[in-house]
Amino acid sequence: MTGQTRVDGRIERHVDVAVIGAGPAGLAAAAELARRGAGQVEVLEREQQAGGIPRHSHHTGYGLRDLYRVMSGPTYAGHCLRAAQEAGATIRTGVSVTGWDEGTADKLTLETTSREGLGKVTARAVVLATGARERPRTARLVAGSRPAGIYTTGQLQQTVYTHDLPVGREAVIIGAEHVSYSALTTLAHAGVKVRAMVTHHDRAQTYQAFRIGAQLLWRTPVLTETTVEEILGRRRVEGVVVRHADGRRATLACDTVVFTGDWIPDHELARHGGVPLDPGTLGPAVDTDLSTPVPGVFAAGNVLHAVETADVAALDGRAVAQSVLRHLAGTGSSKDLVPVRVDEPLLWVAPNLVSAASPAPPRGRFILWSSAVVPNAAITVTQDGRILHRRKSSLTLLPGRPRYLKADWLTSVDDNGGPVRVRVESA
Repeated sequence: MTGQTRVDGRIERHVDVAVIGAGPAGLAAAAELARRGAGQVEVLEREQQAGGIPRHSHHTGYGLRDLYRVMSGPTYAGHCLRAAQEAGATIRTGVSVTGWDEGTADKLTLETTSREGLGKVTARAVVLATGARERPRTARLVAGSRPAGIYTTGQLQQTVYTHDLPVGREAVIIGAEHVSYSALTTLAHAGVKVRAMVTHHDRAQTYQAFRIGAQLLWRTPVLTETTVEEILGRRRVEGVVVRHADGRRATLACDTVVFTGDWIPDHELARHGGVPLDPGTLGPAVDTDLSTPVPGVFAAGNVLHAVETADVAALDGRAVAQSVLRHLAGTGSSKDLVPVRVDEPLLWVAPNLVSAASPAPPRGRFILWSSAVVPNAAITVTQDGRILHRRKSSLTLLPGRPRYLKADWLTSVDDNGGPVRVRVESA
């Protein structure tokens, strides 16, 4: 199905699949769908270039899980884009999807704005691949005025790599997870000395190799069990006030502050379209096949689990394509779905809707996210007091790091029972 008309000044397009977002998940979904004969596949991206976050992230490490090789962020983004284009997908950049046309019976008509003006795109299936963003300083309730020199990792990388602008001379990074070390690499590229990385946890949350490498290269101290209470300076950042676990306060002089992590899905389009959101992830609630409760609407990537690596998001895109193809062929099955909930210190689980007939999720496992350190983590899955799964481990559950739960318990779910619950405790 394809075609374009102009009605009342609006350009109206008809496609088979509309993919919203041209990051790794959206491009991988489009490539797989087009390659497997899904018809007219169109990707709508609000930015002027496709590729998502990797476009701005010039360090290496991308592509390991999906391509089985390692490359820089821009190289990886370019590979994803070419794969989608060569498969036959149409990539439209500079197109913002502003909402859904509620006047259509199937509710799969999207309202758009672009250089061409207002438009509509009607599809047989929609894939939400809108990604996630870091919460800015204003959402984190850090005291102080609003001087220049405050960034998120994404803003920092665009400033340094895309616009080639200076960002300062001395910086403090708030956070010590994977993306925090990406910010450290970017600042080093820009010639900025990092005074410290600050985390309220008792350890850095990234891989040991990253921690050791950063220590050897830049000797950046990591202040654990420490919080940033205030940013000093009026016109430009002059320093930050930190508070240690024992109550001591100190001032770190700097002219740049980078807030890292603390991700939130870009869920506005899903919410406006009536797609139920999971209370834990705040992204669309999805079954293990990445279908939402709204027929014909699917979701993939970091809009579901903020935030996983780009290659995991791309694998989500490949997986969701299989479900979309079944929907287009009329072989998708409807089933009674049970929500999956988590107990503290877990924050969320994804996917988060299941049934006894659900297929295994992408890579055969669920993603768990914790707010606290749990050594020797034992994971238990229950429903109405009945144990569906229990596994002890010698691994430590860390905040800011995903942990995975095997899906071998799905067939034990009672579709007429209460919510499935996942909890962790130190074994």
